[in-house]
Amino acid sequence: MKALSIADSATIILGLHGEIRRSEESRYDHRLHGVLLVAQGMSCPAVARLLGDAPRSVEYWVRGFEEEGLAGLREGDRSGRPRRLTEKQLREVKAAVRGMPRAVGMGGNLWNGKTLAAWIERQYGISLGIRQCQRLFRQLGFGLRKPRPQIAQAYPERQQAHKKNLRR
Repeated sequence: MKALSIADSATIILGLHGEIRRSEESRYDHRLHGVLLVAQGMSCPAVARLLGDAPRSVEYWVRGFEEEGLAGLREGDRSGRPRRLTEKQLREVKAAVRGMPRAVGMGGNLWNGKTLAAWIERQYGISLGIRQCQRLFRQLGFGLRKPRPQIAQAYPERQQAHKKNLRR
């Protein structure tokens, strides 16, 4: 019998792994297959290589199965790190960001990650990184706005004539 092969298998493998991770049910089935292979005598590292996972993950699956049975293979709640800002503080941040930074005693005309981090530090004593503050803007529904640069020493009449969105 002729051996079958899949063209561009590296890309196909990545796509299949993505599909497995996409839904909770397929992740459960994936873990179930991993535990089945271990039960049939394969080592955790061998199963991990075969399924494209980390050996530690397969060990967690087996341990979860041994402790809780099939329920140990289901998706659990992932608490993650607790938020540093309370819901009330988030509402206050959103209200502050709706206005100008000067309205809350900060310099500048537009909010950015650095300005927001400084204001949160001053207001609540909570130190957030600039990237975290940039993510916070998106979480609160704000997009990135950059000011349109103006050329120094330019003539205002000529600038107005060359603007893209000039209403005539």
